[in-house]
Amino acid sequence: MKLWKLTLAATALALSTSANSALVGRLAATEGGTDYQAYYDDVADLTWLADANAAQTSGYDMDGSMEWATANSWASSLTIDGVTGWRLATTDPAVYGYNQSGSEMSNLFYNVLGASTGSLIPTTYNNNYDLFSNVQSDGYWSATEYSQATEVAWYFGTHNGYQGTGVKSDHYFAWAVQSGDVSAVPIPAAVWLFGSGLIGLAGLARRKKE
Repeated sequence: MKLWKLTLAATALALSTSANSALVGRLAATEGGTDYQAYYDDVADLTWLADANAAQTSGYDMDGSMEWATANSWASSLTIDGVTGWRLATTDPAVYGYNQSGSEMSNLFYNVLGASTGSLIPTTYNNNYDLFSNVQSDGYWSATEYSQATEVAWYFGTHNGYQGTGVKSDHYFAWAVQSGDVSAVPIPAAVWLFGSGLIGLAGLARRKKE
């Protein structure tokens, strides 16, 4: 096979593999188990909480829906197996409509879960959908405010795939997400300093022996 054809085939395979990457389980519910509390999307570089309505068990309203400020506060206060830094999804650019490429929730709905425009999430989906629990066919708050009115913020509808805005006092659901992979925990700077200090002492001791 000619080199350019081989390169083209390899590129196509890589793109295909990337586009169809399976979600990776994170934060096992039980030690050595196969059930996970979160899933990492290595294409979007985001980790989604497996429970799409975890707020319901946290004492927020009877169905888990809440106002925008409360939703943001709930997400930012989450600690899952020692992992903090959770937040609501964002959208950039923030515009009305379907299939918004800059929306993290829109990407989750269409590309990760395989839902389609105008369809309820439980009726049109792929195998990734079964990894999550308590997915609501309703509106989910985003963390992005509406730039033209401070009392308004963006939400995403999992009942139809539409991104719109709502008054912050409205009640929508909240789905926590984490930037990056929660398993890739960086070593704290203090540990690096301690390690480098030990290396320095070892070098000094070696020179004294010589």
